[in-house]
Amino acid sequence: MYSNAYILRFAAIVTIVCGVLLASAATLLKPMQQENIQTDIKKNILKAVSLLESEKAYTKTEILDLFDERMTSIVVNPEGEVLEGLKAEDVNPAEEPDHLPIYLLKDKSDDVIAYCIPIEGKGLWSTIHGYLALEADLNTVRGVTFYDHGETPGLGGEISQQWFQDNFSGKKILDESGNLVSITVAKGQVRDDAKGKEHLVDGISGATLTGNGINQFLFSDLERYNPYFEEIRNQDQNEVVS
Repeated sequence: MYSNAYILRFAAIVTIVCGVLLASAATLLKPMQQENIQTDIKKNILKAVSLLESEKAYTKTEILDLFDERMTSIVVNPEGEVLEGLKAEDVNPAEEPDHLPIYLLKDKSDDVIAYCIPIEGKGLWSTIHGYLALEADLNTVRGVTFYDHGETPGLGGEISQQWFQDNFSGKKILDESGNLVSITVAKGQVRDDAKGKEHLVDGISGATLTGNGINQFLFSDLERYNPYFEEIRNQDQNEVVS
């Protein structure tokens, strides 16, 4: 029969050894985890700008090579000014909330054909992270992804499904006067004769609060970027007039 002292010593040794092993594993695996996180971010940016097919599986190398080949980035401030010398990967949103990253998809002529911004905010149970891409007119949605959240599976969690994200493609963020109205997740299916249908997407049954959260942070994020977008829209209009 083992004494209480022996049992306590044995338990202490096991605890210390397990603690050291877990700490070592966490330290050794952290760089790999960070690399996987960055790869996942790039994958979702590529999905938002429609460079990845939703039905196809891609290797890590394919994702990184495609991102490096087709995507560039800039950083702007809330006044819409480009912060020279900075790229999106230089920005820490937690420490620099006024540094706004924008990912650019360019064609072979180096013309921007899509703008992609990070979007995030509170859903029902969690913070939802995603990316929204706009066409070169900075009005038409090219694509969207919601890839990191803790919403209820089968309800709010459906925002990660391709069928829901596809609803955003082709929608408009500006009204006929050019004012920002964003995109609204409706309560239920959008009727064919609904007013402002070009700004509405079908909601998810039983996930009204998740949809409301998306509506709030999507408008808020677009509003933060709108000074820069307005500058680009005005430049394009001036070029057409001239």
